Amino acid sequence: MTLGGVMMGMFLSSLDQTIVGTALPRIVADLGGFELYAWVATAYMVAATVVVPIVGRLTDMYGRKWFYVAGLTLFLAASALCGLSQTMIQLIAFRAIQGLGGGVMMAIAFVAIGDLFPPAERGKYQGMMAAVFGLSSVIGPTLGGFITDSLSWRWIFYVNIPLGVPVVALLARFFPDVRQSRVRHALDYLGVAALILAVVPLLLGLSWGGGEYGWGSPQVLGALAFGATMTGAFVLIETRAREPIIPLGLFRNSVVALSLAVVFLTAFGMFGGVVYVPLYFQGVLGASATSSGSFLTPMMLSSVVGSMLSGQALSRLGGHYRWQGLAGIAVMAAGIALFSRVTPETGGGAAVAMIVVIGFGLGVTMPVFTIAVQNAVPHSVMGVATSSTQFFRSVGGTVGIAILGAAMVSGFTRGFESSLSETARRAMPPEQIAALTSNPQALLSAEATETLRESFAALGAQGPAVAEEVMRTLRSSLSDAIGDVFLLSLSAVLLAFVATLFIREIPLRKRNALGRTWPAPEGGT
Repeated sequence: MTLGGVMMGMFLSSLDQTIVGTALPRIVADLGGFELYAWVATAYMVAATVVVPIVGRLTDMYGRKWFYVAGLTLFLAASALCGLSQTMIQLIAFRAIQGLGGGVMMAIAFVAIGDLFPPAERGKYQGMMAAVFGLSSVIGPTLGGFITDSLSWRWIFYVNIPLGVPVVALLARFFPDVRQSRVRHALDYLGVAALILAVVPLLLGLSWGGGEYGWGSPQVLGALAFGATMTGAFVLIETRAREPIIPLGLFRNSVVALSLAVVFLTAFGMFGGVVYVPLYFQGVLGASATSSGSFLTPMMLSSVVGSMLSGQALSRLGGHYRWQGLAGIAVMAAGIALFSRVTPETGGGAAVAMIVVIGFGLGVTMPVFTIAVQNAVPHSVMGVATSSTQFFRSVGGTVGIAILGAAMVSGFTRGFESSLSETARRAMPPEQIAALTSNPQALLSAEATETLRESFAALGAQGPAVAEEVMRTLRSSLSDAIGDVFLLSLSAVLLAFVATLFIREIPLRKRNALGRTWPAPEGGT
C-alpha cells in the first residue's frame, strides 16, 4: 500500500509537468499576460529542481514519512490555488509553490524504495517508478487537452485534489517512519541558502538564454555569473559545515561520481536533442502542431517498456548494472546517430522508428544508475545520494536544452544564409531574411507560408518558383541544423558510455544496512 501511494504521488507530480502545456493557450486567453507564457512552466521547474537535493538530505536526518506527506499536502493546496488564479502573476506564484511540493515528492519517491526494499530487489520497483514518470509524459498532453475542452483549464489543477487526498491519508497511516537516529542535528542553513542562490540563477539564466533574452544580455550573463559565484561559495561552505546539506565526500566515491556524470551527460544529450523532434516533424516534414507532438508518444511508450524490462532484469539477473547501463546507452546512441542523418526526404515512419529506439535505450538506463548509487552508499546518506541523481538529471537536461538550442539556431542561420540563391536574396529585403533566420515561422504556420509566397508575387511568373526554392532551403537548413544538434547529443551520450565503462560493479546487497555511517568504503558498504 505504501508503494502504491508513493507511486500515485509521483504520478501526480510528474503529470503536472506535462498536463499544463496543452492548456496554456486557453489560460493566456482567459488571464492575459502572454509575455509571461513560459513562466508557468519555468516557475514549477526551478522550484522543483532546487528543492530536490535539500529535501534528500533533510530526510536522511529526520525521516521521509512526514516530508512526503507535507510535500503532497502542499502540492494539493497549491493545485487548488492554481485553479482559483485570477491573474498570470498569481498562477505563476502558485505554480512555484506547487513545484516545491512536487519536488519534495520526486525527491523522496525513489528513496522510499530504498527504505522498503534491499538493493537486490529494488530494480523492478525503480523500473516501475521510472515507468510511472514515462507514462505521465505520454498521457499528460492528451489529458490536459481533454479536460480543458470538456470542463475548463482550471480543472487540470482541481483534478489533483480528489486523487491526492486519499493518498495523503493512506501514507499518513502506512508509510514507515525510518530514521537513522533520533539525535538532534545541526541543520546547514548557510549551505541551504547558498545552494538556492546558486541553482536558481543558473537555471533561470539557462532558461532565458536565446529565448526571453539574448545570451549576451545583462540578465543572462548576470544570472549565470551570480550562480557560478554562489556555486563556489556553496562548495566552500560545505567543506566547513558540521552536517553539510550535500556531503562532498559523496563525490569521492567513484561509483557515485561516475554515475552522476553519466546521468548528467545522458540527460544533456537526450533531452537537449529530443526537444527538437516535434520541430523536425512540423517544420521539415510539414506535420500539424498537434500531430507533431503526438509523434513523441511512441518514444515515451518505448521508454516505459525499457524501464520495466531493465528493472526486472536488475532484480532477476544478478544486478549487473554496469552492463545494463552500457547496453541502454549503446541503444540510445544508435537511435541518436540514426536521427542525426534525417533529411526532408526521410519518411515520418522511419523517423518515429528512430526515436522509439532512443526512448527504449533511455528507459533501460533510467533505473540503473539510481540502483548503482544507492548500492554504493550507506543508508545514512541514501536520501541525498538518490536525490542527487534526480538533480543532476534535471540540470543536465536544462543545460542540454540551452546549449544545443543555441547550436541549433546558429546552425540554421548559417545554413540558410549560405544556401540561399542570389535570385532569392535579391527578391527579399534584408529584414525579411533576418526574420526567417531568427525564426523560421514560414515552416510552422500555414498563414506565414502563404504570406511568404505572396511576398514574391512582384516577380511575376518567376515568383512561385523562387518562393518554393526559399521554402526548400528553409526545410533543408532546418533539417541539417537538427541533425547537427543530434550529433552533439551523440557526443555527450558517447562520453557517458565511456564513463560507464569505469563504474565499479559492486554486488547488490541482499539486505538494507541501516546502521552504516558515512563515508562508505570505496568498494562497497
